[in-house]
Amino acid sequence: MSATASDTVFPAPHGSARVHEPRRADCPWCGSARLRNRLRTGDLRRHRPGLFTVDECRDCGHTFQNPRLTAEGLAFYRRAVRGAPRDPATERVLALHAVRHRRRATARAMLPFGEPESWLDVGTGLARFPQTAREFFPYTAFDGTDLTVRVERARDLGRVEEAHVGPLTDPGVLARVAGRYDVVSLLHHLERTTDPRAELHAALDALRPGGHLLVETLDPRCAYAALFGRWWLPYDQPRRLHLLPRRNLREELLARGCEIVTAGHRAAHVPHDLAGLTALALSHALPAPDTPWRAVPPSPAQQRLRAVLLSAGTPLVVAAAAADLALAPLARHTPFANTYRVIARKP
Repeated sequence: MSATASDTVFPAPHGSARVHEPRRADCPWCGSARLRNRLRTGDLRRHRPGLFTVDECRDCGHTFQNPRLTAEGLAFYRRAVRGAPRDPATERVLALHAVRHRRRATARAMLPFGEPESWLDVGTGLARFPQTAREFFPYTAFDGTDLTVRVERARDLGRVEEAHVGPLTDPGVLARVAGRYDVVSLLHHLERTTDPRAELHAALDALRPGGHLLVETLDPRCAYAALFGRWWLPYDQPRRLHLLPRRNLREELLARGCEIVTAGHRAAHVPHDLAGLTALALSHALPAPDTPWRAVPPSPAQQRLRAVLLSAGTPLVVAAAAADLALAPLARHTPFANTYRVIARKP
């Protein structure tokens, strides 16, 4: 394939002309100027053009993409592109946080607080989580928000009753949901938002007094992140913009007067770090795939060779996934836990 529309989006060698905002010199969470670089990487998962930098605040530990993508850049990297390669093994590994048994475990975490009358799932997509949670809360009215029209499709499928397209921070969306819900869930959502603090405040505004906020998000202090660097699959650059240490999230909720009901890694850890490393390394050790933005496409023989080698390497990914599962009971109680869950009660 030859380069087409991407030439107009990425006129510079690393796509920096129009897809990046100016680099910021301070932390977007605490304002500290004490930043250090954690990694520089390309789009390892989807092989799209561009170079991306992730920085960490030395004071509060907030980890963020710097410079951040513009709205145009975010739209490009999030949308599907015809002809773009996608390695099934990597996609399946990354999706492990949303498999059904994990959705059930997350829903069960809310059982001690009784059956809510209403529940808003933020960034719900096709609302697979509300669909699963209804098994435990059959009389709860589930609504959803999403940046895409997938949430309207979820409404048509009967998975949510109300569908709101747009960010929760959008004044129009927030006006429709403010003060209406007993539970608001943010499941692997904060890391994809441009302003996680504003998203968190909007979620609290959507709660009724005494309602519960349920958050699951990646922990940037996971030991695997330091060990694997850019090959840690949850970094998923450039689509994940912010990673919040648990302490920062707790302090923000406490500052808003919330009571932290539960917080920890044990139940939220997703065992996929070794499998993710293996899948990414395998994909990039092979001949480069055909993409719509390559000036010189690979030959048919190279494409066939890549497909054969990817298939032959699948048992390596499966073996790494088995190792992840075997280590999970230990990892949950160590710095290798990659995700944490916080449940907070609004005053």
